[in-house]
Amino acid sequence: MAAPELSVTSAPLTELETSLLVIGVTKGADGPVLAIDTPAGVAELLAPLGVTGAADEFRRGPLLPGGRAPIAFVGLGSDAGPAALRSAAGVAGRFASGLESIVLALPVDDEETAELVLEAAASGAYAYLAYRTGDTASKRPVRSIALRVPASFDGARVVTAATATARATHLVRDLVNEPASDLYPATFVDRVRAYAEGLPVELEVLEPEELEAQGFGGILGIGAGSSRGPRLVVVRYAPEGATTHLAIVGKGITYDSGGLSLKPPTSMATMKYDMTGAATALAAVLDAARRGAPVRVTAWLCLAENMPSGTAVRPGDVLRTWNGTTIEVTNTDAEGRVVLADGLAAAAVERPDLLVDVATLTGAARVAMGERTTAVMGDQAAVDRVLAAAEEAGESMWPMPLPPELRSVLDSDVADLANAKPGHTAGGMLVAGHFLRTFVGEAGGEGPGARIGWAHLDIAGPAYNTGSPYGGVGKGPTAVAVRTLIALTAHLAGA
Repeated sequence: MAAPELSVTSAPLTELETSLLVIGVTKGADGPVLAIDTPAGVAELLAPLGVTGAADEFRRGPLLPGGRAPIAFVGLGSDAGPAALRSAAGVAGRFASGLESIVLALPVDDEETAELVLEAAASGAYAYLAYRTGDTASKRPVRSIALRVPASFDGARVVTAATATARATHLVRDLVNEPASDLYPATFVDRVRAYAEGLPVELEVLEPEELEAQGFGGILGIGAGSSRGPRLVVVRYAPEGATTHLAIVGKGITYDSGGLSLKPPTSMATMKYDMTGAATALAAVLDAARRGAPVRVTAWLCLAENMPSGTAVRPGDVLRTWNGTTIEVTNTDAEGRVVLADGLAAAAVERPDLLVDVATLTGAARVAMGERTTAVMGDQAAVDRVLAAAEEAGESMWPMPLPPELRSVLDSDVADLANAKPGHTAGGMLVAGHFLRTFVGEAGGEGPGARIGWAHLDIAGPAYNTGSPYGGVGKGPTAVAVRTLIALTAHLAGA
């Protein structure tokens, strides 16, 4: 679904013509308080409409007194800081379904805040209607969103930046929403080609025969049970003069049945989302290309469908990965780390300045972190860089350790390491982190596979919202980590 058209305006409230004018309200100690200056008579509407200013509150009202547009009030809570503004803008975008246009009147004091508010509203204005039939007018997202800003702002810059971020997050949500019957490794490649058209990127696509010839045994092994073969897609953005290289490896399991270690039926319903990491990596590299960022960015999309069949990898089988490391597969439902092993090893050999992987990797991360916080593991300096970018982007991420004693959980009697230990449940996401670390070399080391730093983002919890909508996030895919990777790219560019 295309992101709405974004714009800014400095026109007085009474001159605005729009389907809905959304005014911010804070929750004061003595009642609701309008967050901006408004014409006479607006404050008197708050009490009759039951407006309190509470976070995520949305109340529609009559025409603006002395104006032309219908109004609505959106709550900012007790603090009108960036997080509250982002949430309120997202709520406005969600509740504007079926409208042609809205204008946001929120307390925006600088261009950075204006950008995040516009982007958040666009995030809320999302719906996946590709498989809906009949009249979908009431579900259609608002077509255009404007934000009132001071005339001194560089509106063109704000709109361009917000539009780019919105486009990236909508790309991820569209891909994750597409049913696995239609989105599998080969058609994922088709989507990549379509999204990349016209952008300064190079694509390298390895099909099963090439994966075998080049030794990508992890991806091949996990995809062996499906009639629809795996792929590895490398998307390269390399602007002239770039001196910094960011590599992003994304888990792209287009459907995860668990393989022969079959998941319970109730756990399978949302498993089309197991390719969110690959979608996120793709969105990040295409965003860098679209903005013309002076940073080299490479995305490695490890695509496979994990299915049970007579050709599927079995518990006890040994796979040989791209760098020669052998893996005993003790649990075919711990498949994501196996495809990432190939991608990480190949990416690390290019010696990027920063190597990040993004994956809906472990149920243990959801148990430990909940459904709105991403766990970050890896080398300290790399983790710190990711966390700094996440804070700027307004995404909740938290550092987690890799305790050395947990590495022995992956010991194998027949191979270099096992992908899991049957029956072992303690620190599951940390054990997975240790597994991935095996394939990224030593920070600051020399020779093949050496790199400056690596960070692993386990987005299993926050990548897919199964609960009630909040802020600009409805049910389904959230596009978590996209904004963080965009901010991280800007940091590497020195912005």
